[in-house]
Amino acid sequence: MADLTFQANLKWRGVGREGEGAATIAKDVTVCYSAPDAMGGKGVGTSPEELLIAAVASCYSATLFRMLQKRELAVADLQIRAVGEVTGYPLNGKFARLTVHPVIHGGDAARRENYQQVANAARDTCFIGKTIAGNVEYLVGDVVFVEE
Repeated sequence: MADLTFQANLKWRGVGREGEGAATIAKDVTVCYSAPDAMGGKGVGTSPEELLIAAVASCYSATLFRMLQKRELAVADLQIRAVGEVTGYPLNGKFARLTVHPVIHGGDAARRENYQQVANAARDTCFIGKTIAGNVEYLVGDVVFVEE
């Protein structure tokens, strides 16, 4: 097995909630970020909280799609709605829960139980999800089907 290295370059200006930054990821993707409005921040661009949710959900979506295909469960594409819940804010704020809600396009709703089993297994397979395991309650909502 190989050890891999990933990199992001970030720039921040300002103090605490009044600041804002820019993260350059990949080769040329720049994302602006700041503390969210709900936390008294500027609400410019995305937030570190949304970036964490997106990291988990993007890994989960790719893992789920691959696992559905491997188990020969029909899927044209899928969408993930991810919801993160922060508790104890502001003094002891931390992510308490992250829930991914899979929506399957072009699936076979008659095999709902099989899809749900794979959706749950994908949570435990995605390496970014494994990174948060034990620190954040990581749940999978009910699989929803959308007909094409």
